[in-house]
Amino acid sequence: MGYRLGVDVGGTFTDLLLFDDASGAFWRHKTPSTPQDSSEGIVTGLDAICAQAGIAASDISYLLHGTTVATNAVLEGKGARVGLVTTEGHRHIMQIARSYVPGGLAAWIVWPKPVPLAALEDTVTVKGRISAAGEEVRPLDETDVRQALGALKERGVEAITISLINAYANGDHESRIGTLAREIMPGVPVSLSHEILPEMQEYERTLTTVANAAVRPVVGKYIASLRNRLAERGMAGKLSLLRSDGGLMSSAKAEEHPVNILMSGPAGGVTGALWVAKHSGFSNILTLDVGGTSTDVALIENLEPRRARTTDVGHLSVRASSLDVKTVGAGGGSIAYVPELTRALRVGPQSAGAVPGPVAYGKGGSAPTVTDANVVLGYLPENLLGGSFQLDRESAAKAVQTIADALGIDLMSAARGIIDIVNENMFGALRMISVQQGYDPRHFALMGFGGAGPLHVNAVARLMGSWPAISPVSPGVLCALGDATTRMRTETARSFSRLAQDTDARDLVSMLSDIATQIRAELESDGLNADEVDTEFEIDVRYAGQAFEVPLTTTLDTLERDGIEGLLSRFDAEHLRLFTFNMETPHEIVNLRAVALGPVLNLPAAELPHGDGNPAAAKIRDHRLWMDGEERSAIIYDRSKLKQGDIIPGPAIVIEMDSTTLIENGCVARVDAFGNILIYLA
Repeated sequence: MGYRLGVDVGGTFTDLLLFDDASGAFWRHKTPSTPQDSSEGIVTGLDAICAQAGIAASDISYLLHGTTVATNAVLEGKGARVGLVTTEGHRHIMQIARSYVPGGLAAWIVWPKPVPLAALEDTVTVKGRISAAGEEVRPLDETDVRQALGALKERGVEAITISLINAYANGDHESRIGTLAREIMPGVPVSLSHEILPEMQEYERTLTTVANAAVRPVVGKYIASLRNRLAERGMAGKLSLLRSDGGLMSSAKAEEHPVNILMSGPAGGVTGALWVAKHSGFSNILTLDVGGTSTDVALIENLEPRRARTTDVGHLSVRASSLDVKTVGAGGGSIAYVPELTRALRVGPQSAGAVPGPVAYGKGGSAPTVTDANVVLGYLPENLLGGSFQLDRESAAKAVQTIADALGIDLMSAARGIIDIVNENMFGALRMISVQQGYDPRHFALMGFGGAGPLHVNAVARLMGSWPAISPVSPGVLCALGDATTRMRTETARSFSRLAQDTDARDLVSMLSDIATQIRAELESDGLNADEVDTEFEIDVRYAGQAFEVPLTTTLDTLERDGIEGLLSRFDAEHLRLFTFNMETPHEIVNLRAVALGPVLNLPAAELPHGDGNPAAAKIRDHRLWMDGEERSAIIYDRSKLKQGDIIPGPAIVIEMDSTTLIENGCVARVDAFGNILIYLA
């Protein structure tokens, strides 16, 4: 089988996790990220981790990679200049958009309208029309098309989007324009809306295809650079990228459809949490991924992460499946301050980032951060891992003292106040994905990971009532673990748009079978065997007249057995759970979707040796920390020396290479068979 390498590129660090498929042994490494060209940091880490494992890069069979290259291109406005070709009479499709303004009633007065990704001057229209039934109403005027494409060529566009009205029903006109575009502008990437998103609603289809075109050159350049660097090191293994929905796609597909990797970064943590959950015996998990700048939270129910039909990046909301991850500006580097006006303590969303970083890092930071408060309280011991990483507690205390002075309270109360506020911010994000979606958080365990997740997971679990609080193995590189343990995935949809009462279940089965054949062929073209590919189906249903749909998973057998009535009763139950009411209105079936999945990567989890329940062998030293209003005695443990079944009463701190776990007063932790730390109320 060989080796499998998961790589997750974050804003501060690039995390690598190397798996030996045969034995389940793994090696981990963290290296500073190189934002100017992420591939540089990846190969630096690759060299280091191969040396650590004593293998050559050529021994690696798969490199699985979560990246924020596409995300950053959108957030920083560094996408390509896109030329848009649309139907005559629809030139302002991107400018008119949807009449939605975020904020209150008068928000339009102060709302800066985002600039469309395809400018009006780079938008051209062509003569020709397809009906909603997919029939040609007016033939394509090729002379007109050549003229329009010539105008875009003169304007110097770097990518082309072709999105015609009703192309989801029949893509022939788009395909012909695509052929002419490649002939007139060789080398310029072309994106066709009926290939990217074959669904009705022309604005969403156009926006998604334009976003795809905007990031294509950036992603293409990055993948080519990474491929070359890996080839120089003799790595001939397969390169795959993590999709926003938590599946994998081949690097060739990612170059063509980069809109599917816009939220590739946060998806790694959720897929990593899923792998840990399977091995630790928990099927309902809330995830808490705390980095330096932000916290990502998600919900996993019955070992299935919640997915959303849209991907949101900054102001951009495109119609592409993604894991339902919510982000809040609260992380280890979040800055604490006291505004003059309110004199009330605030934490974040501003962050000290990697440079200059928290004051305790001694890299020139001066503003008090969450990390500094953790150091002051003793939750982050200043002398970590045998002195290889020193934290400056004195300077951190001086910085936090400025907050104490501004509030007129003592140093420890100010530090604990900073921690309490950031925990409440994380609690707020978790409520959004649980309580506000109709889930009771007391039925879920809470898993904290990322550099700072295990420091906060115990306190946040207390707020949520979600037990146990879990600190997984290698919490700092869990995203890379997720990249290494997920499966290939692709999906496509077709618009159906018929009232349920006029629909026969056999029509749905026939159409879903056709789509399944198409997407199974896609994965087979990526080198998978036909018997390795599984297929899942989704049907979007709504009450007629509604503007949104509820996606329902199903199988062809279930559809044939339960018919349309079974589908509608499931829709009513889900609608009631989500919105607390049902309607008497007829039901409408809107979209049909098929998902093809590659084989599950059953990577073994290595079991720890059994202990006698006493963690004394892992004890590093006694320690003092501030908790529940007073200084208390605690013990610091080395995680690598803990054994299966060890019981650790709080307060205690468990340290390791990439993270620190805090067990609070009144709680007790147990180490499970695979080394995960499970924290319960004592």
